[in-house]
Amino acid sequence: MTSTHRRPSVLRSFFQAEAAGGLILMGLAGLALVVANSPLSHAYFAALHAPVAGLDVLHWINDGLMAVFFLLVGLEIKREVVDGELSTWPRRILPGVAAAGGMLVPALVYLAFQGGDPVTMHGWAVPAATDIAFALGILSLLGKRVPVSLK
Repeated sequence: MTSTHRRPSVLRSFFQAEAAGGLILMGLAGLALVVANSPLSHAYFAALHAPVAGLDVLHWINDGLMAVFFLLVGLEIKREVVDGELSTWPRRILPGVAAAGGMLVPALVYLAFQGGDPVTMHGWAVPAATDIAFALGILSLLGKRVPVSLK
């Protein structure tokens, strides 16, 4: 009998790598910025506003996928507070202050540069909320060079 050794596919190896999520996030965010500011922007925004099951794609992303993402982040934080690295008050202080600053600073930077327009002033929540996704993406890119406690 001969045994067949299957070599893992390149795609499977990529998705099993710790950095895969960060690479995909950064790559697609960059691609979205380029396409949204190119002659293809009309098609890009039309795709975002295409109806799917009664809501447009943008609403499914913002109200569905982001809710699931923040649910998972909340569950991970709860696990760390109950049984993990943040189970004592002294160990919660620095990450808590860093998290508050990570939301406050992007919001303040947005407000400083948005020009005082009352319509766009309400957009401060976007940079305050999305920084965690990019921070996790960057941490995944760094892989094993980052301590588990930081993740």
